[in-house]
Amino acid sequence: MVNDLEECTKAIPLGGSKFGDKWGTPDVLGVLKFSEAESFRPPLEIISAEIKTDTTQLITAFGQACCYKIFSHKVYLVIPNDAEKDIKRIESLCLKFGIGLVLFNKLDKNNPAFEIRTRAVKSEPDYFYINEYIKKIKEEIKELF
Repeated sequence: MVNDLEECTKAIPLGGSKFGDKWGTPDVLGVLKFSEAESFRPPLEIISAEIKTDTTQLITAFGQACCYKIFSHKVYLVIPNDAEKDIKRIESLCLKFGIGLVLFNKLDKNNPAFEIRTRAVKSEPDYFYINEYIKKIKEEIKELF
């Protein structure tokens, strides 16, 4: 999200059940924040990513990515490129819902060869939920700011 997509200035791994609810926790959480030295500084943006290596979990992964739109300006779904028969369908859904899609080679951990298939469409999150989830990850969030 930082290097390949260049949509974050900082990102941290999160995952697990840090948010502690049934709506899930993104695997990666990032922010786009401009430096104080910049003349024009747009508001901070939150970017989330759901990463799946198991191609039998693509529907679940897509549902999780949809849930993250409630507190993120942009959301990405990152899946293995070996899900040939499902990639077109997932890509179509991602386009309809404004979710970015990134493919990768899960067999090569040293060079996963990330491929950006669709970019996420920026949307306005619900600030109530942003604040609610930020409270749950106080320690981790310090790394982003």
